[in-house]
Amino acid sequence: MKRLLSIVAAAVVAAVGVVGYQWYGYISNTQSPFDEIGIDLNNTLPGPLHDYGCGRLKETFGGKTLPPYGCADESGRGWK
Repeated sequence: MKRLLSIVAAAVVAAVGVVGYQWYGYISNTQSPFDEIGIDLNNTLPGPLHDYGCGRLKETFGGKTLPPYGCADESGRGWK
């Protein structure tokens, strides 16, 4: 039982690490804010992390392009 619990814990830590790495890579990129996986990850995260991700993307791409899904204001053309 102890071994199973440690395997499950290791799998959860690994999954969180992979997802966190992918999300951070998306919000800190300088190529494009329109990576489909990154957009989905950012939109499924809790509010403070989502807002942080949108803020980082806005710093990088704010005056250059339209915001990605989830980071747009109600008009769809401006950043939150």
